[in-house]
Amino acid sequence: MDIHEKIEELRKKKKKAELGGGEKRIERQHERGKLTARERLEILLDPNSFNEMDQFVTHRYPESEISKGLGDGVVVGHGTIDGRLVFVYAQDFTFMGGSLGEMHAEKICKVMDMAMEMGAPIIGLNDSGGARIQEGVGALAGYGEIFRRNVRASGVVPQITAIMGPCAGGAVYSPALTDFIIMVRGSSQMFITGPSVIESVTGEKVTMNELGSAEVHSQVSGVASLVAESDEDCIMMIRRLLSYLPSNNLEDPPILEKYSIEEQDSKELLEIVPADPRKVYDVIEVITRVVDTESFLEIHEEFAQNVVTGLARIEGIVVGVLANQPASYAGCLTVDASDKIARFVRFCDAFSIPLVTFVDVPGYMPGIDQEYGGIIRHGAKLIYGYAEATVPKVTIVLRKGYGGGYIAMCSKHIGADLVLAWPTAEIAVMGPEGAIGIIYRKELGEADDPEAEKERLVEEYREKFANPYIAASMGYIDKVIEPQKTRQHLIDFLKKFSTKRDLNTRPVAKHGNIPL
Repeated sequence: MDIHEKIEELRKKKKKAELGGGEKRIERQHERGKLTARERLEILLDPNSFNEMDQFVTHRYPESEISKGLGDGVVVGHGTIDGRLVFVYAQDFTFMGGSLGEMHAEKICKVMDMAMEMGAPIIGLNDSGGARIQEGVGALAGYGEIFRRNVRASGVVPQITAIMGPCAGGAVYSPALTDFIIMVRGSSQMFITGPSVIESVTGEKVTMNELGSAEVHSQVSGVASLVAESDEDCIMMIRRLLSYLPSNNLEDPPILEKYSIEEQDSKELLEIVPADPRKVYDVIEVITRVVDTESFLEIHEEFAQNVVTGLARIEGIVVGVLANQPASYAGCLTVDASDKIARFVRFCDAFSIPLVTFVDVPGYMPGIDQEYGGIIRHGAKLIYGYAEATVPKVTIVLRKGYGGGYIAMCSKHIGADLVLAWPTAEIAVMGPEGAIGIIYRKELGEADDPEAEKERLVEEYREKFANPYIAASMGYIDKVIEPQKTRQHLIDFLKKFSTKRDLNTRPVAKHGNIPL
């Protein structure tokens, strides 16, 4: 066989590998409204940048037991996104439902190892029926190897997982160990045990979508960070998300030289936040007028909506934004809200992303459900996350800052580098109405007009104890600022505190014990 014949043989093998499970199954994938693994990678990566690895790998079992296919149901390799190196794997549902076996897992592990060595993000496009039953414990071992690498890579390189089809059983734990999970509405599901198993064990009848749809995991469980409307939308979302992230924990997040801000928006801040602490407003209206135009990417938008987390830019500099949301449960801290903030804070800290926190918190949510649900344990995670973080941290108290909620939301006392307050800020052990009801209970009971007397005492309490100047006089607030100058103060902070470094003044320890 001469060289030309060998080249022709190579081309045939490559063509066969690219077809995955064959043309009929590719058609079936398209009929479901889904792209194939290769089509997804083609959209995700810069043109002509993909370098595929292990294209001719097959499983080790006889073909009489398991049908063989070049690539073994997963496409792996490296390429670039906006010119930056990334390592990728995309499961191919057209071959054996994208099921994971020993060699399939080995291919994924290889690119994960290379990503850590090169200091580049790992992006996984999951579309799999789960472990390959025919391979038995070999498939389970493969999952274990992937999980171990997810943990080793955590906080070292960004890990993004897109769920673009089914993801069941042990397969769900690799995405759960990564930094961000993006699900596709209508075509992706995640669950540990399927509907048939649940019915046989518990008698509960449930559909796959009721059990693990994008809606369930974005609104109820909090597993999904973002939700896309289609495969294409999901891939564009990955590209946008990556634009905020450094390639690894030793690099700084990318800075945009060109950014935009609508100057007139800052003046609107004066009207957005009502002085009356009982009135509702949307804190996102504040955030979007402070950060660069159209730069705010909200994370976990539909989960624990009483707090807001997201990535944004301020004069081109990437920041992690956190805020109480008065439009939902008055911005109280709950079990889910505490988890949401703590997880996001720790991610930003791992990748050197400064934290900007907007505070309007009446406290932790009262109630039996919250107490039984472990608000003490979960609320402690929030405090732990902020106190542990060594990145630059700036806090702006917009309005209420009451009790333990004030302390937990990155107050000066747990490590904020700079605390600013608007003139509307109220900082106290508890709200004036509640405080007066306790302090002056006897006097109110004896007053001729209890309501009028209470109103007078509330205003007196605000004047003496709850205004921002009291906290400022004690050094707990660094500066009381005009709302419309918030952005400029943040720009000044980010530029001056960008060189902040962890002095490692804490006692030597292997690691702390976060209250999980």
